[in-house]
Amino acid sequence: MTIEARSIGFRYGDQPVLKDVSFTLTSGRFHALLGPNGAGKSTLFGLATRLLALQQGDLILAGRSLKKHPTEAMSQLGVVFQQNALDLDLTVRQNLHYHAALHGMSGRVARSRSHRELERFGLLERANAPVRQLNGGHRRRVEIARALLHQPTILLLDEATAGLDIASRNALNHHVRSLCDQDGLTVLWATHLIEEVHNEDRVLILHRGQLLADADGYQLCSDQGNRDLATTFHTLTGAG
Repeated sequence: MTIEARSIGFRYGDQPVLKDVSFTLTSGRFHALLGPNGAGKSTLFGLATRLLALQQGDLILAGRSLKKHPTEAMSQLGVVFQQNALDLDLTVRQNLHYHAALHGMSGRVARSRSHRELERFGLLERANAPVRQLNGGHRRRVEIARALLHQPTILLLDEATAGLDIASRNALNHHVRSLCDQDGLTVLWATHLIEEVHNEDRVLILHRGQLLADADGYQLCSDQGNRDLATTFHTLTGAG
């Protein structure tokens, strides 16, 4: 199951932020949405999660139109935002159970799925610890575990490694990639950090609200006559 953007346009007042953005992601694959700060990545995520209202175009999530069938479309989506959205005073387990309740899960299902995700993310030993006692990397793991409780087919991550050290960033990036292989998740990983993107990734480059490129990293480099993605990204956007 995948996500399709159809001619998405968005303005803040008279200022265009997204301009006729269209793409279709490949089911069960890791995709990198690469762009400088201010490119429109967070606006696109805001539209996908209905924090912002669609002004132009439509988003199709796992075959459901966000405009026509928002409840069904949103049920297919798991999201991790740039800003931490956990309750720091609740334990790790309580945060997950609260999220499960919002999705209408029974207590039995919530306990079973929470245990599975905590085990998979290496968090069982911290399940009863208040979230404020966790480091940044573990908090991000909790957020991803929470986002997967309702078993979505699509996972969106907006600058998920913001504020993490290099080791934690690499570990989180690697773990999310493994979810594509293990669960067949379709992942869209938004970042401005070129080192988080691999040449074999499907890469979407967003700049000033326009989608400048949409291809495998190797193909992008070949098309631009460059040897690496960093140079290709700079060539297309003028960003360092």
